[in-house]
Amino acid sequence: MADAHMTQMTTTGSAVAVYGAYGHTGRFVVAELLRRGLVPVLAGRDGDALKALAEAYPELAVRQASVDDPAALDRALDGVTAVINCAGPFAATAAPVIEAALRAGVPYVDVAAEIEANVDTFELFAERAREAGAVIVPAMAFFGGLGDLLVTAAMDDWTGADEAHVAYGLDSWHPTAGTRAAGKVSRERRAGRRVRHAGGRLEYRDDRAPAGTWSFPEPTGTRDVIAEFSMADIVTVPSHLDIPEVRNYMTVEAATDVVNPDTPAPVAADEHGRSAQPFVVDVVVRSGAGERRAVARGRDIYAVSAPLAVEAVERILTGRTRAAGVASAGRVFDAPDFLRALSPHIEVEVELDAAAQG
Repeated sequence: MADAHMTQMTTTGSAVAVYGAYGHTGRFVVAELLRRGLVPVLAGRDGDALKALAEAYPELAVRQASVDDPAALDRALDGVTAVINCAGPFAATAAPVIEAALRAGVPYVDVAAEIEANVDTFELFAERAREAGAVIVPAMAFFGGLGDLLVTAAMDDWTGADEAHVAYGLDSWHPTAGTRAAGKVSRERRAGRRVRHAGGRLEYRDDRAPAGTWSFPEPTGTRDVIAEFSMADIVTVPSHLDIPEVRNYMTVEAATDVVNPDTPAPVAADEHGRSAQPFVVDVVVRSGAGERRAVARGRDIYAVSAPLAVEAVERILTGRTRAAGVASAGRVFDAPDFLRALSPHIEVEVELDAAAQG
């Protein structure tokens, strides 16, 4: 509790730019920043959407900036202590906003789920960010960040593992407009192929992803899943952990929803705007005969990205980091401590040294 109090005292009043503040996830991030005593700066490409959002937050600064206007991006980040990029598709926004963050000398965090955009961030900015002592954390969200933290926590004292499995138990997936736009860009970049992480590298394939079952903790239980339904975890986890096989699984219901053009967007079910959608993320890492497991439970896969991203910013601003440069959540933060800090948004259980299951 003392540490949390110290963080609050240290970061209260700090200005944090939220690029894409008017988007579905961006709105949750703005609210979470305010809840923690930080001051959001509302930024993004769409001037009309920014004006509409500003009506709800008349006390906050509003700064319109297109990604193809470096000077406008510089003005958007003027005087801030960090930037959280919530504006997809990140194939278009990540690099320009990172460039602006490097020019401003402030840390950058995004919520990108796009595999290729995250690969670009590591490949294009790793050396420059390291030389500048900058902190850039991509995929600091439900997909990418949470899975990486869970795998890292489950690894504990292991220096490597044979396999990491990250299974998403969703009873449905109502995608936002941003999710649909990002998915379209990713499919185009892959020329319609799917991608997996096997043999220590990303591998693009033309065949159909295999089907199977996954035994989630109760009450979810055994569910039909799409195996190798790859998310950003296949970039974040192997970026710092020696695990040659990193695989994702998605319940069939959710995988069907997200590609169905008729699936509606998320619907608010409480005063905070969260949907009623529950989730469980089940992580298993295996090394030889050893098996370790971490499980996270919560509600609304979009809303929980806000405490993930904002907790990351608070930790960066208060010096609670383990790396500089481009680094995933599990590399730059103390994973078990970070996961504990997410309560009550996310409930986490870690089981070490269980007997391997067949």
